[in-house]
Parts: sequence; structure tokens; C-alpha cells
Amino acid sequence: MNRMQWRGEQIVGATVAIGIFDGVHLGHQAILAHAKKASNGRGVIALTFDPHPMQFFAPDKAPTMLVSVGRRVELLKKYGADAVIVCEFDSEFASKSPDEFVSEVLVKYLKISGVVVGQNFSYGHKAAGRVGDLMTSGAAQGFFAEEVPLQEFEGGVISSTRIRAAVAQGDVETAWRLLSRPHRLEGIVVHGEKRGREIGYPTANLGYSTSWNSVPSDGVYAGWLEVEGKRWPCAISIGTNPTFEGERSRQVEAYALDQKDLNLYDKNAIIDFGWRLRDTVKFDGLDALLAQMKIDCDQARDLTK
Repeated sequence: MNRMQWRGEQIVGATVAIGIFDGVHLGHQAILAHAKKASNGRGVIALTFDPHPMQFFAPDKAPTMLVSVGRRVELLKKYGADAVIVCEFDSEFASKSPDEFVSEVLVKYLKISGVVVGQNFSYGHKAAGRVGDLMTSGAAQGFFAEEVPLQEFEGGVISSTRIRAAVAQGDVETAWRLLSRPHRLEGIVVHGEKRGREIGYPTANLGYSTSWNSVPSDGVYAGWLEVEGKRWPCAISIGTNPTFEGERSRQVEAYALDQKDLNLYDKNAIIDFGWRLRDTVKFDGLDALLAQMKIDCDQARDLTK
């Protein structure tokens, strides 16, 4: 099947864990752990989809994503998948009935021994297939199907939707707990106004796609900046720099603490968000801004020790 892209060795007789798996959060990790145990050593395949089905059915309502596809594959392997299949979600695939998905994809193509999914899993044309249908099909076609209950944490169900909402509100601490790691943005370091360099705080201005990235709300954060394998504690600013005159687009800028001579332009960069420090504020002048930036950097330095 051309739409199935294997990431890793092809495995026959494996247990397949199916889901979008955006974020590979604690709930997704529970599905992978269950699949690993149920596989009895025959291997685990994670079957995921790109683009997100909502981007196909209703692009204007599609959610932003917590991780890139490449990062998703990396995390699925980290948390238990021996191989990952990225399935292109297109009109042909969306039109498959639940029975066709089972017989063509799971049985004929993947030759699975079992399936593990989350409690709210649905599949097939118009999401007509449910977990109970999958169990019935498995009993008839020689594979087991098991569901993993939704995982709860801090008074609510763990979900990608909940994590996106936390990120959008700037609550990166909650996102960290639900993901089991800091929320991350990735992109290319682009040229900005170079104002940070002029005032003694040279920043890496992250170029990123606004169409799918889950970007925290405007504010100042503490976290880490990583470029070409080197990682530094940093203070992060998101916003339009309202203290300075003129209109500018929303920017994500990271200042690697105590690093003055880094040349990061045009390099791939990673920003991991640890803590929210404060809201974005318009200061009365440069002196007031610099005083607050020192406070921000001192706080970020303490948090990231």
C-alpha cells in the first residue's frame, strides 16, 4: 500500500497500536505499554495518521499539532513501538468501511496477531467502527483486540485536546506533566530585528509554521534551547515586543543564558518550554525593560539548574 510508510523494520505477526498519537502523551504511552505486554515478544507496530483526519474533513476546524510527524515517530519508538507506520489520510483511505480497514489493512497487509486501542477509538468510513466491532472482527479473523481505558491525571482525562488548551493558555507546566516531558517547538533560526543583540540579549528567533504548531500564549518562559546537539538553559519571549514602536508579527525568541557569541542563523533549533514566568508587558522605556529582563534571566537560570 503506497500510503503506508514504514519507519523501521517490517514485522509480521505483531501487535498493532492504532491512533493519531499527537503528543505521545501519558495516555498514548499507556496504550503502547499495554501493546508491548500483549505482544508476547512478537513486536509492536504503532499505526498513526498524517495529516490529522480533521485537516482532511474540516481544515478550518483542524487542531494545531503538539509534535511534528518526525518527532511523533521518534517518541512512539521511544515508548515501546518496534516500528511505526505513518498512514496518509486521504479520500481513498477515508472511504474504507470498518470491515475493509480490518481485512485490507490489518489482516492482509499487516498480518497482525492483535490490536490495542484507546477506549474512545473509532475507525472506518464516518468513524462507524467502534472498539466492540473491532473485537468482533478479531474473533472472526484470528486476532485479539483489546482496549485501554482513558487515563486520568489531576482531575481530568489525559488528551491531546487538553494539552493543546493548556499550551494555548501558557500553562506549559501542566502540559509538561501530561506529556511527561516539556512541550517543544522546532524550526529554523531566522533573522529578526537584531534588537536583542543591540541591548545585550542576543536571541534566536524561531521560524515556524503557524498553521499547525501549538504555540504557547504571549509571555516570558524559562526552558532550553538546543541547536546541533548543544543545549543551553534559556529565557523565551513570545509576542510582538510591544515596548518598541512599530508593528511586527508574533515572534518566538530564545536567549541562551550567558551565551553572547552564538551564530545560530539558518540552523535547526529546538525550544523546550519548562515554566511560564510572566505575561508580556509594555514597558515605559528601555531601562525598565532591561531591569525586568535581568530578573527574568535570573529566574530562568535558577529554574533550569
